[in-house]
Amino acid sequence: MPSGRREVVVSEKKGGHLARSAAMLCQDPEFRLYLDRAQSVKAGVKIPDGTHTVEDARDLIVTACNIASRAELDHNLAAATRYRHIKSHFLRWQGRQARREEAAR
Repeated sequence: MPSGRREVVVSEKKGGHLARSAAMLCQDPEFRLYLDRAQSVKAGVKIPDGTHTVEDARDLIVTACNIASRAELDHNLAAATRYRHIKSHFLRWQGRQARREEAAR
């Protein structure tokens, strides 16, 4: 006899390549420096280098990509596209920084 109760099955999505990439990006001190500098420009105030933590970086990616966890990056096309956009901007900034350092030598 059915009890009238429904069983709720929670499907936890596993993260793949993009989730791991995002986790590594959040660990990168240069990415966090990029966030410091980008937020300084966006807010129009000086944010000291070293302000953003690993958790701040994670929160930024999750919020910007409109997801609950980085694991969703491998299952949500819009979120994956937004993450790639964030990473692309960072890599361009990183390249510019390297060129400036090289020119200063």
